[in-house]
Amino acid sequence: MSDALDTIRCDACPVLCFIKNGMAGACDRYANHGGELVRVDPHVILDRTLAHGGQVVPFTKGDAWGGELLANPARFVTAIGAGTTYPDYKPAPFIISTPIDGIDMVTVVTEGIFSYCGVKIKIDTDRHLGPEAATVRAQGEPVGHVTTGEYGSQMLSLGGVTHLTHGSKREGRVTCDTLLDLCNRAPVELHIDGGTKIIVQAGCAPIIDGTVEQCMRVGCGSAAIGMFAQQWFGHVDEVVVVDDHITGVLSEHQAGKVLGVRATGIRIKGRRSTPGRYFQVASPGGMWGGTDLADPLDIIEKFDPAVAWPGLSLLMVSTTGEHAAYFELDEALRPAVRKPPAKIGGFIERIRENCEPALSTVLFMGGAGGSLRAGVTENPVRLTRSVRDMLTRVTCGGAPVYIWPGGGITFMVDVARLPEHAFGAVPTPAIVAPIEFTLTLANYAALGGHLAHVRPAASLSANDRQAVGPDKTNPWPLDHTGHAVFTRRSGDA
Repeated sequence: MSDALDTIRCDACPVLCFIKNGMAGACDRYANHGGELVRVDPHVILDRTLAHGGQVVPFTKGDAWGGELLANPARFVTAIGAGTTYPDYKPAPFIISTPIDGIDMVTVVTEGIFSYCGVKIKIDTDRHLGPEAATVRAQGEPVGHVTTGEYGSQMLSLGGVTHLTHGSKREGRVTCDTLLDLCNRAPVELHIDGGTKIIVQAGCAPIIDGTVEQCMRVGCGSAAIGMFAQQWFGHVDEVVVVDDHITGVLSEHQAGKVLGVRATGIRIKGRRSTPGRYFQVASPGGMWGGTDLADPLDIIEKFDPAVAWPGLSLLMVSTTGEHAAYFELDEALRPAVRKPPAKIGGFIERIRENCEPALSTVLFMGGAGGSLRAGVTENPVRLTRSVRDMLTRVTCGGAPVYIWPGGGITFMVDVARLPEHAFGAVPTPAIVAPIEFTLTLANYAALGGHLAHVRPAASLSANDRQAVGPDKTNPWPLDHTGHAVFTRRSGDA
């Protein structure tokens, strides 16, 4: 047989690879096995009888399956490894029916090819990663940007159709590879223009300029004053919590006023917001409280001699307790370093105790477009309306998603709550992500679903399937208790 006869064409995505016998396509997910197009990776089901992170259990040809996959609510067919709807007009690869508590349910399962997708990364750190809107690079290519800093975290937005398709071929390829690694929980090195080098891995502590971040701050400087003022009262005369965003000063803060803390005459550099709260005390950086301060005394202008007194005790601490120093004023009212009393050490430790471990959180975000929806129904807008009306539940690899308000089905999911290696890619470039739609059979008929392709679990072959344990924090996709998708009248559309 010639090479031409040994070669088949894959139609699973727009690349349309020609694949020789014994070889895989560009995505490494489909292969030519003796002239037949086959999946290389298995189709995954969730089995909640397996412990989270437990051993993968393959279903082989010899297993006596009997079709109880969904009849038993302990198992759920995910879209991981299910295949796609490409060339788009095709119904979803699996449209599975099962009765649950006397209600006929349908789960529509497909792997979406997402050109319109990206990741949002939450990095727990007090350190300055880079200027807002600065370009984030992977392998030298722009793949996203720094976005707003939130409470104790820095945010990055990576990917999106512009980086995937509007730049050079290399930019698109590197962006796709970066998104895929992040979604599959692999470590990725990123460089921020005008800022830091950071290694990000979902569910792990970020590594910033070679240092593993330990904890997320307890709060801003003002919040720390509010939380601990009563514990400090009577044991130290003044406390300054150094913070790049809002530095707090105990004696001026309302918490200190209510407690009756004596005025100390301290004068802080920076822009005073409200009593005891200061902005812009220093430049952003990787030192005290996310500032560039190596010496916290640099933010103190002076102590008013008409108010302050020799021996006044001063604790300066960062929002994580990582940096702390204890001073007492000398006869010239200058802060002098002193050995802190044991009680002061306890205060610093209490701040540290209230700081949660620093993590990197990766959220995949994608828009389920018209072609993907056509795999569910002949009239795609009805699926959008059904999701909006909470008649259809959307999951991603069995994990719960957040659906953005407004038009379309734009969703976000925490990649750490999916089974491992749940995401794939095709060299268009685009990310392949699982998506499942679960609703009543009556509602599926009302939205114009592909009823001719609905089949019971008993019709599925046991070949090339794997059962894995779901994340214990996830609600079970088939648990209908308290969810409108299952409690509304089944005839509603």
